[in-house]
Amino acid sequence: MKPYDYLFLSTRVRALEGSLLTGERMGRMLEAPNDQEALEVLRECGYGSLPPPTNQGIDQLLAQQRQAVLEDVAVFAPDPEVVALFRLRYDYHNAKVLLKAQALGTDASHLLLDLGRVPKGVLEEQLRGGTLAGLPAMFHAAVEEAREVLNTTQDPQRSDFILDRAYYQELDQLARDSGSSFLQGYVRCLVDAANLRAVVRTRRMGKGDAFLRGVLFPGGDMDLRRILAAVDSGTPLAELYSTSFLGQAAQEADQVLEGGSLTRFEKACDDAVTGYLAQAKYIAFGDAPVVAYLAAKENEFTAVRIIMSGRMAGLDTETIRERLREAYV
Repeated sequence: MKPYDYLFLSTRVRALEGSLLTGERMGRMLEAPNDQEALEVLRECGYGSLPPPTNQGIDQLLAQQRQAVLEDVAVFAPDPEVVALFRLRYDYHNAKVLLKAQALGTDASHLLLDLGRVPKGVLEEQLRGGTLAGLPAMFHAAVEEAREVLNTTQDPQRSDFILDRAYYQELDQLARDSGSSFLQGYVRCLVDAANLRAVVRTRRMGKGDAFLRGVLFPGGDMDLRRILAAVDSGTPLAELYSTSFLGQAAQEADQVLEGGSLTRFEKACDDAVTGYLAQAKYIAFGDAPVVAYLAAKENEFTAVRIIMSGRMAGLDTETIRERLREAYV
């Protein structure tokens, strides 16, 4: 991959960053006198036509915006892996939804998102028919394994873990195929955050080392043997992660294990990934600004969902605010 191939797209992304949902805009959404006026702030972010402030309306709005962003970047991206990496999560989300719906004999089509590499209708039809022809190889194998485990054990947690493991493996493969060091670093940061979350969940559940070993994902910067050794010896997680982007998140993790706020910990994990992406602000052109922009848009959609869901549920402003992640801009 040649950075100069991204010269036009990098310039375009820099211009688009001006319409991202900033911390100031989030504050105005929180302080708006009513839900409709909160949504109106999104016009500054290029959202165009806005729905009534209902859960269904917000879901449709965000799905449309996600699709528009991915399609816009895909038109100009020299390397398809960059966009495919951000579509991947929706393939695995849809697989989880469909497998659980089949196991329960329910219709979950309203939970599917048509944003992945595989159209949701195609995946739904193939799972219903029992065949998975034509799916990407790693995804195909993971869905088959997850379906067999779910049918055999009736344990959706085990099924989800199989799909999560394959998801991170595919992320790693796509990043490697792109040849982008920035994209590979981003994936490693995602894996490290997922593993830190796994440590906290395992400790809170009272599970032992054998369980933890089975739910950690390879591919991060933090060696799995160091994680297991630290947990086994009782070393504070803040000490283990002190020099990584997850240093603050690890401090929050130690607090959670002593009865602290899980919300603050989850926020710190996501903010750590944003901290990694912030390096792209100092890179003039190449794939890094594009990767950071796509990730920033995902964070923006999450923020919109948190703010609007919280408002419609009647939560107070400060409760909603503490759940919001750091903005990229």
